[in-house]
Parts: sequence; structure tokens; C-alpha cells
Amino acid sequence: MNVSSTKISEKELAEALMEKHEKKVDEKQKWVNRILKSAKQYHKLCPYFDKRTKMCFISMGAKCDREGKFDTCPVFRAFLERKYDEYKAKNKPLPLDFTDVVLSPV
Repeated sequence: MNVSSTKISEKELAEALMEKHEKKVDEKQKWVNRILKSAKQYHKLCPYFDKRTKMCFISMGAKCDREGKFDTCPVFRAFLERKYDEYKAKNKPLPLDFTDVVLSPV
């Protein structure tokens, strides 16, 4: 009698977990990119950039080396990634627009 084994090898299990983790990262990056695109609709310069002092409000007083351009800013992207993690940790629905991110009290 030929009985197939239902055991999963450790390698297969690790691959399945990696695929799930990659999917979660993809979902996170997809959301961050959507919010970045939404922010570009409302702001020409970073909303957390002070034009007068050229300081970044996210990095708490550090000079902005991008002169307020936030589309490739790692500080702004990291801020959005932290917001994503906060929403997921509290099981709240993800905002669909940048203004929702700004106005939500999470």
C-alpha cells in the first residue's frame, strides 16, 4: 500500500512562512506608496518640513537634506511604515488617504 506522507519538512515550512512574510511586506509597501501618492496630491513639499528653518518635524529638529522633497525621503517613508505598523497592531482599518493618516489619533 502506498501511503503519502502528510508531514511537512522544515524547508517547506520555512518557504511557506517566507512567502507569507513577503506578502505582508508587499502589502505594507503598497499602502506606503499609495499614501505617498496621495500626499503628493495635497502637498508640493513635505508636510513635516519647516520652510523658514529648513528643519524636519519627523526627525525632531534635524535639518532636511532634501529641501522638503518627500517623494524619495527615507525619513518620511519610515514615518509611514511606522504608522502602518501602528494601525496593524491596534487592528484598525488602514486609511485610504494621506489626510486620514494626519487626522487620525492612532
